[in-house]
Amino acid sequence: MTNKPRFDKARENVIEFTAAFLKLMQKVDPNISQDLDPKKCVMRIYRDIRFSKNKTPYKNNFGISIPTTGTKLGGAEYYLQIQPGKSFIAGGYWMPEASDLKAIRQEIDYNGAELKAVIDDAEFIKLFGKFRDQADKLKTLPRDYAADNENIELLKLKSFIVTHPIKDKDLLKGNIAENIAGLCSKIYPLNVFLRSAIV
Repeated sequence: MTNKPRFDKARENVIEFTAAFLKLMQKVDPNISQDLDPKKCVMRIYRDIRFSKNKTPYKNNFGISIPTTGTKLGGAEYYLQIQPGKSFIAGGYWMPEASDLKAIRQEIDYNGAELKAVIDDAEFIKLFGKFRDQADKLKTLPRDYAADNENIELLKLKSFIVTHPIKDKDLLKGNIAENIAGLCSKIYPLNVFLRSAIV
């Protein structure tokens, strides 16, 4: 790859940032493992092109994924994407596997008020938008749930994520790690709810 030296230098910069960011995040979410390796939190540059029409082999962004259970990716996470004009922070659980999805739906059915207290908070909506408006949603009723269930729109969700865009100019500020950790502190109650549903 022609630009490999530039990539390697940029990746080292991202790893250095991730190490500092992790320390802040472990204060935001005490469940984040102290054993996490910053290098392993930075995702690979290689794209999975097996099922994609786009055969470009490399990503054009850096992704930083911070699991909230152990050191392996998956489950409720925090995710930072760094890409010119398209950077964002995200959190929650994207496309849970079937058993986890069932458990999350059951938790929503039993304790929907707890989740709604988080996602209907005015500041949460201002930062992340309306949680129920996610694209990954069933068009029909989920199995075992009736149309008149008070939480039916939440039960239809197939992903449970929130995102917040980050401007390029903000990424260059000296306090960007603290600012992003602050946003993650608003995501933390959502991840607690999701994590409690599947453990």
